[in-house]
Amino acid sequence: MAFKPLAASGLSLESPEALFRDIRIKKILGLLSQQADLLREYTKQAVAEPDVALQLPTGSGKTLVGLLIGEWRRRKFNERVVYLCPTNQLVHQVANQATTQYGLKVNAFVGRKVEYDPGAKGEYIGAEAIAITSYSSLFNTGPFFKNPNVVILDDAHSAENYIPKMWSLRILRSENQTAYEAVTGVFLNLLSWADQQRVRGGSASAWDQNWVEKISTPKFFERIPELINVLDAQLAEDESDLRYSWRMVRDNLPACHLYLSPREILLRPLIPPTFSHAPFAGANQRVYMSATLGDGGDLERISGRSKILRLHVKGWEKQGIGRRFFLFPGRSLDESDTDNTIAQVMQKGGRSLVIVPNDENASFYRDWVKKKLGFPTFDARDIETSKTPFTSVDNAVAVVANRYDGIDFPGDECRILVVAGLPRATNLQEKFFINRLGAGAMLDDRILTRMVQAFGRCTRSATDYAAVVVEGEELSTYLLAGDRRCFLHPELQAELQFGIEQSKHQTQADFVDNVTEFLAQSKTWEEADNQVVQLRDGLTRKDLPGTVDLQRAVKFEIEYAMAMWRADYPAALEACRAVLAQLNDPVLRGYRALWSYLAGSAAWLGFKTGLEGFDQHARTQFAAAQKAAPAVSWL
Repeated sequence: MAFKPLAASGLSLESPEALFRDIRIKKILGLLSQQADLLREYTKQAVAEPDVALQLPTGSGKTLVGLLIGEWRRRKFNERVVYLCPTNQLVHQVANQATTQYGLKVNAFVGRKVEYDPGAKGEYIGAEAIAITSYSSLFNTGPFFKNPNVVILDDAHSAENYIPKMWSLRILRSENQTAYEAVTGVFLNLLSWADQQRVRGGSASAWDQNWVEKISTPKFFERIPELINVLDAQLAEDESDLRYSWRMVRDNLPACHLYLSPREILLRPLIPPTFSHAPFAGANQRVYMSATLGDGGDLERISGRSKILRLHVKGWEKQGIGRRFFLFPGRSLDESDTDNTIAQVMQKGGRSLVIVPNDENASFYRDWVKKKLGFPTFDARDIETSKTPFTSVDNAVAVVANRYDGIDFPGDECRILVVAGLPRATNLQEKFFINRLGAGAMLDDRILTRMVQAFGRCTRSATDYAAVVVEGEELSTYLLAGDRRCFLHPELQAELQFGIEQSKHQTQADFVDNVTEFLAQSKTWEEADNQVVQLRDGLTRKDLPGTVDLQRAVKFEIEYAMAMWRADYPAALEACRAVLAQLNDPVLRGYRALWSYLAGSAAWLGFKTGLEGFDQHARTQFAAAQKAAPAVSWL
């Protein structure tokens, strides 16, 4: 048998753009203007930067941009490249696009690492091909991808669902009641009698079921030994992810916060300590890609990285991708007629996607669809690996809970989207910040990002169009207020404003007729679309209040997180003081309360470890926190 010749690449490595021009087997003609512009900016500014964020509008080709950066670095610097997607379905989708359309050599990695293809593993280790995999394949206790040189995070806004999870012990009462009761038993006598009843499940009211409390750090610290004994015993034989999450936080519990609710327990640090996870922190470069990166340092808080260079595509300050027709049936109709209208709209569209904030709402909607329409329903698990079960039938409804990203339905796959409920807090920490501390201002950008992502699930290209039904009083009220819409992209503002006006004084038949014209893309709709464009041209996007302060503070927040993880309490206290020095906007009063509390906690922990005078620092900071957040009784 003849020896294999060693192939030498004939591709230009001058830049990612030049590399792509030399790929002859690609099925697309070339780069779009915005893709080329962003690649040039990357080559000019960001090659040596450890953390780079690329913002491209939905449907404008960010996947190709990310893949080309990865392929260019793999070839030019002989680097191992991992490209992360939120779901396995997207892993397969990106891998298929890379090989069939872009002419790139990649390998998809899904499932258990023991089942990975040996040849694909060897090609990744030898930097011979990009590895496409999910976030959870990198952010776990024993990843195969131990030392990537480049990590590309697609849909980086969704990282909030995946990165912190590695350091989050979440015990659901419905899934592990024994562990839930064992942990709450450690702290139950610290609560008032009324709160104890809530934890015991003594009340069925919506208010009590949505109640959440954080165990104060001093009391939590005192009971850490008991908590360790309880969870070590409970999780010794556990085969779920709980055992691995517990392993990640067990030795750093003073840096964590414990939240209780009647339905679940959450134990996690404030900011994920990604600096302690070598596969992520040890990379030469991390590239974050999204249509909505957000402002105010939110990406830094999610990723645990203190300085991220942001590159934006130029020329998209006004225009968006695709077209959405918003309906607000609750503006004109009572509850019964609203239900009937949504049902008729779903019948017109055939396939519909419903996005809700939680599992309880999802269960309600699935039952509603079966009763009202008789259509088959699918949840996120049914379509995460493949959308075919949903897209292969003419009439169906996919109902997904707390999934504002990662599942896309371009073209004719789905033309009807129902967004029910405001995507406020998606975990107990966020719920505590909003409901108890009044620190929701720091999450406003995250909430807006979730809404934007939700509204774009069915408009993934310039020719896409979808009718979007806004359902639920809280979400409708939020969007009807013009002083909230002004923080959105001008195109989305215009679509919402047009939809709000069209929903005034309408009958059930009017709503259905308008959707019919829209789905037909008729001449009547074409004239209406021109009105949306005219509205858009007169609108601008404003920054959320407090954005500048939050952006300045975030690097000190991450310094605090690192210091707490190292149990360096003097450094943590100084970082808290630096954060507080940046938070001057009045809208951030609740967030100042949080950081005064964190400063007091760091000082108190310092005092308990023998630092003289730190008890007085703790008293001062706790008093400031109590003044700003009087509703938190234990302060």
